[in-house]
Amino acid sequence: MLKALQRRRECRRIADTLCARVSARARDPAFYSAYGVGDTFDGRFDVLVLHAWIVLDALQSRGEGEVAQQLVDALFIRLDEALREQGVGDMGINRRMKKMAGAFYGRLQAYGGARDESSMAAALMRNVFRGDAARIEQAALLAKYVASARVKLGPSRLAQGEADFGPVPAATEKTNDDHHSPPTLS
Repeated sequence: MLKALQRRRECRRIADTLCARVSARARDPAFYSAYGVGDTFDGRFDVLVLHAWIVLDALQSRGEGEVAQQLVDALFIRLDEALREQGVGDMGINRRMKKMAGAFYGRLQAYGGARDESSMAAALMRNVFRGDAARIEQAALLAKYVASARVKLGPSRLAQGEADFGPVPAATEKTNDDHHSPPTLS
């Protein structure tokens, strides 16, 4: 029993570390400039979920389901805190969190079903860019990044809290100059 408690604490510590790394990557300004993701709470959520999926998929494939579940729990704690910091009251939190959970799991399913860069770009168009046809190039660019990040994450020791997504390519595509630093979720 003591070993199980120690394992649970260790999984929680690892998940908190991975959550911090996912959150830090989601704050990279390149996603809101080079990749054209909306500089909004929803845009931040989309980038966070995308990186969470990359890590969760890798954890599941390595048989680290307990760490994966703890990571999901840690992410939702941060999302709850972010909503509260934005002034969402207790009455609205449950409704908003339920909606976010549906979006979170829907995106995980969509990204998990993408078998190549083209289908990933289509999933990103639907979820991140809300079907905006003007963003097709950015969706393709983001899909290339996802493929690269998944490869780079491969050798990371996720079970020890390491997550290396590799570099975010510099803003070489069209950049929207009216983007500012994205709002934080943590």
